[in-house]
Amino acid sequence: MIPQDLLDILVCPADRGPLLLVQRSGGSVEQALYNPRLRRAYRIDDDIPVLLIDESEPIGDEEHAALIAQAGPAAPQ
Repeated sequence: MIPQDLLDILVCPADRGPLLLVQRSGGSVEQALYNPRLRRAYRIDDDIPVLLIDESEPIGDEEHAALIAQAGPAAPQ
């Protein structure tokens, strides 16, 4: 688990905006940091965020809607 004080200072390397901590479900449920503005997800390996643009994953419309729903109504879209 990533401490909240660290989450508060982490930003997307592409646009320097805030990231959302989300649960992704694929083969297994995993946490990721998500940039809803660019629709990019950054994986977390052993509680360490991998904030490399080339390592991020593009997110499609369906998964984007699911991730935004997790974040609640105040989340940026």
